[in-house]
Amino acid sequence: MGALPKRKSSKARQGKRRSNYSINSPRIVDCPQCHNPKLPHHVCPTCGTYAGREIIETEGPKKKSG
Repeated sequence: MGALPKRKSSKARQGKRRSNYSINSPRIVDCPQCHNPKLPHHVCPTCGTYAGREIIETEGPKKKSG
């Protein structure tokens, strides 16, 4: 048999342990270049810039041919 607890753990102690189990929503900041929402410390998916430099070349809006 494995180890068993000597005493019943109280509901307060149980709640303190479970207080870190909650799910948090991701933090969102505005891109300083295009002002669209992005994750902090990540390249902006809209304009492709990070720390004022263009990291990823992005295409502009697509033009209709015809």
